[in-house]
Amino acid sequence: MFKQSAQHIGTYYAGTYPGQVPLRPRLEDSLDCDVLIIGGGFSGLHTALRLALVGKRVVLLEASRVAWAASGRNGGQALLGWSCDMPPLEAALGQERTRRLWDSMCWAAEEMRELPQRHGFDIDYRVGSLWAAVQQRRVGDLQDAQRDLVEKWGYQQMRFIGREELPEWIASPRYLAALYDPQAAHLNPLKLAQGLATAIEQAGGQIFEQSQVLAYQQTAQGYVARTAAGEVRSEVLVLACNAYIGGLDRSLSSRLLPVGSYQVATVPLAPDLAHSLLPRNSCVIDNQFVPDYFRLTPDNRLLFGGGCTYLGGIPKDVAAATRPYLERVFPQLRGVELEFAWGGHIDVSMKRTPDIGCQGQRYWLQGFSGHGILPTLAGARAVADAILGEDDLLALYQGIDNPRFPGGSLLAAPLEAVGKAWYRLRDVI
Repeated sequence: MFKQSAQHIGTYYAGTYPGQVPLRPRLEDSLDCDVLIIGGGFSGLHTALRLALVGKRVVLLEASRVAWAASGRNGGQALLGWSCDMPPLEAALGQERTRRLWDSMCWAAEEMRELPQRHGFDIDYRVGSLWAAVQQRRVGDLQDAQRDLVEKWGYQQMRFIGREELPEWIASPRYLAALYDPQAAHLNPLKLAQGLATAIEQAGGQIFEQSQVLAYQQTAQGYVARTAAGEVRSEVLVLACNAYIGGLDRSLSSRLLPVGSYQVATVPLAPDLAHSLLPRNSCVIDNQFVPDYFRLTPDNRLLFGGGCTYLGGIPKDVAAATRPYLERVFPQLRGVELEFAWGGHIDVSMKRTPDIGCQGQRYWLQGFSGHGILPTLAGARAVADAILGEDDLLALYQGIDNPRFPGGSLLAAPLEAVGKAWYRLRDVI
């Protein structure tokens, strides 16, 4: 199990957060509720808010701090779709059912625009993303994806941008083409998480931080979860722990591999320089197997990520590990000062497909595989609706098979690392 902390690590988001990141109390009591949610990241927060708004008594327990893990550290790209892309979902569900899942993703994109305004908080929301190709054969992949989006999923917003036009969007010689999505966006994930948490509390929900659940058990009345200093009794249990579920539920953790991911943020750049890098201020992610992704922040920094470690560790010097990737994309930033460098763990499933479902009154959301801002919102809608009696969306997710990683807890990571090394080599050659 990875070590957790009472403090947010030194990310750009925590370092520039306006004022202090709110500190919420520990659980030191015995409580009853309708729904207990374990995990204070996006999936847990979205689920809690939707249920609290309709009058459910909701308690959320977080082992560390709200959005302490990936939800507060990620690249901030709100992209439509899932990490696995569409083919594995279509193979599992068929075209008609996958179309319904895609429609729920489009709903999530719209909801992400409106939700902060509805509840009165700011997330530095900026419109637009680019999905870029480095290799010529991957240009064809973009064109195939655009065609499928129109013909299969009814999504016509994607615009193909060829090499001649691309300098108007990215000041980098690395890319050959891209798809522009005006429905996608980039944002500050820590502000989003804290805004959600405040909205939950305003709706009557309770959030406790530094309250790690040591164990839970099913009873005749529902579930009981115990922390070091208290317990919660609930009719419904939602597990939203993702990469940090560990020994709390072995049946779920066996379907996840915690993968190390890391990124950097530069010092504030001169406004003219920052604007020249990304003239349309879109966020960018490429379609390599291990992608580079980057965007500008409102204070004119370049936020850049690109590395991951399948054995779970984080480089001792994240800035040094990431700099070559950044300078490969933007040679004009060679030697730029990197003020923030950080890492954490993402919850990768075997097929990169979302793992969302239920067994009785025990629900779970996990397997977002590094692509979680909109998928967690779409998944939370499915789980919350099912708890309220409408399980159509959740049934779609339950049609997706998410197997255990081979090799058990000792060999899963090395076996996965070998396999991913092959895919990385394919990207190079």
